[in-house]
Amino acid sequence: MFGLDAFELARIQFAFTVSFHIIFPALTIGVASYLAVLEGLWLKTNDKTYLSLYHFWSKIFAVNFGMGVVSGLVMAYQFGTNWSGFSEFAGSVTGPLLTYEVLTAFFLEAGFLGVMLFGWNRVGRGLHFFATCMVALGTLMSTFWILSSNSWMHTPQGFSIQDGVVIPESWMEIIFNPSFPYRLFHMTIAAFLSSALFVGASAAWHLLKGNDTPAIRRMFSMSLWMALIVAPIQAVVGDAHGLNTLEHQPAKIAAIEGHWENEPGEPTPLILFGIPDMEEERTKYALEIPYLGSLILTHSLDKQIPALKSFPKEDRPNSTIIFWSFRIMVALGMLMILLGVIGLWLRRKGTLYQNRAFHRFALYMGPSGLIAILAGWFTTEIGRQPWVVYGLQRTRDAVSLHSELHMSFTLLAFIVVYTSVFGVGYVYLMKLIKIGPEEGDVHHDEPDISHTPARPLSAVRDRIDGPEGGK
Repeated sequence: MFGLDAFELARIQFAFTVSFHIIFPALTIGVASYLAVLEGLWLKTNDKTYLSLYHFWSKIFAVNFGMGVVSGLVMAYQFGTNWSGFSEFAGSVTGPLLTYEVLTAFFLEAGFLGVMLFGWNRVGRGLHFFATCMVALGTLMSTFWILSSNSWMHTPQGFSIQDGVVIPESWMEIIFNPSFPYRLFHMTIAAFLSSALFVGASAAWHLLKGNDTPAIRRMFSMSLWMALIVAPIQAVVGDAHGLNTLEHQPAKIAAIEGHWENEPGEPTPLILFGIPDMEEERTKYALEIPYLGSLILTHSLDKQIPALKSFPKEDRPNSTIIFWSFRIMVALGMLMILLGVIGLWLRRKGTLYQNRAFHRFALYMGPSGLIAILAGWFTTEIGRQPWVVYGLQRTRDAVSLHSELHMSFTLLAFIVVYTSVFGVGYVYLMKLIKIGPEEGDVHHDEPDISHTPARPLSAVRDRIDGPEGGK
């Protein structure tokens, strides 16, 4: 297919499925915590606006949660079908970590999800709030175990190798490997920020349509406070993550920077833009700022970072891709900070809910958090290449022995099925968002208990094909 061999098709297939999947857990993590905050504020203030927002976003959460579970199951099977070499080599570490995720996080989410979605008037307010908090905690615990497993693949420790297979020796060292804390905080904050931008864009859309209600104003205001506070924190965490990566994966940093060689005694410049050429071993049309690379990456004005030419060709990540994916992530992060700052300025001027240009900016920034997450994951995972377990197993040695025909067919099947199924789900989510929260939304506080839903999607009772859904 397109001149690619089975190995390259297997990599593309996994990249495709993980790219589809990651946007759903990101929103699940952020929206679950947002729901816990909304319900907590409602219990504290008895303000029905918070209750209205809770029921509105619980519908979005239910649909998104369902799509996340379905898309995630496929990835788990791919470890066995397409990456059997990896499973055989490192399954003794990654298998238990993913099992812990299911036993703790997924069971916690699934156990309390029904109470959270359908427990109104069936349980007390305190117990319902507890269920919401447990679902939010479950999403965070899921992040913990998934990131621990993935981080170990980047910075493996706490093991020995016997007969060509990884043998765990210290689970504390395996779980809390050197890159894990940085990647855990970076991803969790990214999920919160992505969800805040998604909420803010939803509110901005309604404000542009003239739906200027207290509920819409409240969720717009909350999202902008989140962006103002969390976006700068993410920049600081990202800087710490970069220093950790420089220590443990210097080739990745060199590829991100498009930095090929060091001149004796000269600090490393920062290349803002350029086109890294892996064949010619240089970055074409480079726009450089002297000293800034050393300042950002080593926090000094004279230290150098390792250059790509100091690593064997077969050990170099593809700089052409991650050079740009990293810059997309950083550029979007700067726009997020700008969004929060402008929002604060307009808030103080008293025109936050009247400035239509700013509402359009917030609307366009809606998908930016998810795009930044995808760009960050491309940077992280492509930057790890050619290793699947860094320094221990090459990606080519981890792939299963499938034919090009087999991989081409399954890749096309994934593209068709994912695009159709999750495309429909996305359209459905957008229709729900267009309906917006019902002002007061008091009828949900005392639901009709004659209806007993059995599935998460049953929580979405609103029609989206009638007059309401068409507005």
